[in-house]
Amino acid sequence: MKRFIFALLTGLLLSSTLVACNTMEGLGEDIQRGGQSLEREAEEHK
Repeated sequence: MKRFIFALLTGLLLSSTLVACNTMEGLGEDIQRGGQSLEREAEEHK
């Protein structure tokens, strides 16, 4: 029974880590797009 609980907790921990990685990847892409927009605007208004 202890092994089952340990395996279950380990699986939950790993799956939550993978979800967090995907979320951070998406956040990084959004920030990058925002930075590119700022750069374009700055170039247009030089």
